[in-house]
Amino acid sequence: MNVRLTELSNGFRIVTEHMPGLQSAAIGIWVLAGARNEHREQNGIAHFLEHMAFKGTATRSALDIAEAIENVGGYINAYTSREVTAYYARVLKQDVPLALDVVADILRNPVFDPKEIEIERGVILQEIGQALDTPDDVIFDWLQEQAYPDHPLGRTILGPEERVRSFNRADLERFVAEQYQPQQMILSAAGAVDHDDLVKQAEALFADMTRGEAEAISPAKFAGGESRHEKQLEQAHFALAFESPNYCDSRIHASQIYATALGGSMSSRLFQEVREKRGLCYSIYASAGAYADTGMMTIYAGTSAEQLAGLAEITIDELKRAAEDMRPDEIERARAQMKAGLLMGLESPSNRAERLARMVQIWGRVPPLDEVITRIDAVTLDDVRRLAEETAAEAPAALALYGPVADAPSLEALQQRRAA
Repeated sequence: MNVRLTELSNGFRIVTEHMPGLQSAAIGIWVLAGARNEHREQNGIAHFLEHMAFKGTATRSALDIAEAIENVGGYINAYTSREVTAYYARVLKQDVPLALDVVADILRNPVFDPKEIEIERGVILQEIGQALDTPDDVIFDWLQEQAYPDHPLGRTILGPEERVRSFNRADLERFVAEQYQPQQMILSAAGAVDHDDLVKQAEALFADMTRGEAEAISPAKFAGGESRHEKQLEQAHFALAFESPNYCDSRIHASQIYATALGGSMSSRLFQEVREKRGLCYSIYASAGAYADTGMMTIYAGTSAEQLAGLAEITIDELKRAAEDMRPDEIERARAQMKAGLLMGLESPSNRAERLARMVQIWGRVPPLDEVITRIDAVTLDDVRRLAEETAAEAPAALALYGPVADAPSLEALQQRRAA
């Protein structure tokens, strides 16, 4: 593994992986500030800031930014999550310095033109409206809110309309000053890249930044609860979540294997029992997500109003059954799927750059792939059954329902079924 990591004196980190044989590269800067770094009155500003980064700098207009990358056949984009905001580009190897220069420019020199703020405000309000009109999107915001009430992790990434309507230039500048500090930034690149060249360029672009004191994030606690939104839709949407290990927990790989075996594929228990045997839905799946100090295993399905109660009850029954009779072959299949997904995904420079940044964020280093595979292989049947038992019997739960859900079982009823 050709991974190298360098830290500048101000805490800015550069991590790269040279991938022999490639003629292109993925490069970006991951800022360790997302929606959970916002105060309540700032909810949505991390995402708003991500949009505004492309609206012009002191030396480039919005069109200049797009053309600089697209003139050489590349593309540039960004995203906001709950824990990071990423700005990245994909270019041919000779254009890596240009890509870094553009990304650095939009991070260091945004102008936040008031006219552009108003234009982008309208774009984001449309994005919020689109999310609210997408049931299998908005339901996860409601689920998150129930899992982490009165906490930044429980708020939406886009923010509420009333907040988005009120943000101004001073708000954006304040968030940048608070969160966009050098020790909160990771320059990550993979593909046809030269580490020493990138370090030299990064020093020229970022070494003058002064390390600050980033505000500590408030600890998250999974509380749980129910959110029910009745509306005349074709389907009833069902999302159920349980607290699971955070990404520094030694049980994280057991959690991922358990979620995969339970509902991560066509051969999983939930898919086979709910769809294949009973035909209660088109799709049902489970996944395990993790944050710095908490985690959440989520189960989602869409079905008819008449079949929702049966689907919910079978889901609880399968959770309980998994704790008792999860088989070795199921664990081995889920383990193989997890390893294959990891290794196949890393054939892409973009995925590699993403992983590098994520590993540095979590561990401060990039564990070799062999180390990660060894940890996955070390998960035993007992580990998974133990976690399954905790999930089925003890873990706090959150429930979100949307659509024709008047007759859907309540979280309390499902909890009673868990305990029976």
